[in-house]
Amino acid sequence: MGKIHAGATLTPHFRDFLPAWLAEQPWYEGSGPVRPAGFFRFEDPAGVVGVETHLLRNGDAVYQVPLTYRPAPLPGGALVVTAEHSVLGRRWIYDAVSDPVWVAALLDLVARNGISDPAGRAGTSAAEARGALLLPVELTPESVVIDLERRVVPDRPASGAAGVVTGSWHQDGEVRSGRLAVVRQTGPKA
Repeated sequence: MGKIHAGATLTPHFRDFLPAWLAEQPWYEGSGPVRPAGFFRFEDPAGVVGVETHLLRNGDAVYQVPLTYRPAPLPGGALVVTAEHSVLGRRWIYDAVSDPVWVAALLDLVARNGISDPAGRAGTSAAEARGALLLPVELTPESVVIDLERRVVPDRPASGAAGVVTGSWHQDGEVRSGRLAVVRQTGPKA
């Protein structure tokens, strides 16, 4: 995982670019201000790409926005913003669903029935994601499709899924949870 630099700043800050970006997305159904509900991280084995998911509240709805932070442009990636990190310099921030590092990290989480790394921020509790492999299959980007729940839904059975990712966070003094993603096979079933 990219090292977390305590006290580092990002310009523009998430509160400056994320709400406007979110409002432009076709899957976003909210209006008015969004508030952070939690954050979690995945590890990039190469230690180059930062991989972090933001859980954002709008009323009772919780949306997830996975982002990757790269030291150089990602050809074909869905760029959210270019920002200056006070320690690392320029960062290209992408909607993580377009980044192969995020795809690999999510599939690894499911394959090993793993738990994400916490990434709490001041004033917000850390959240976590848990992967669960439901079928004894190998998960590769070529053999599966990831159905990301942009608006977090209740954790309910996912019919025919090879794996699932659930999340939990603190909200209004309670621990809340929901389904974040479903991993489905695209080829022949095992």
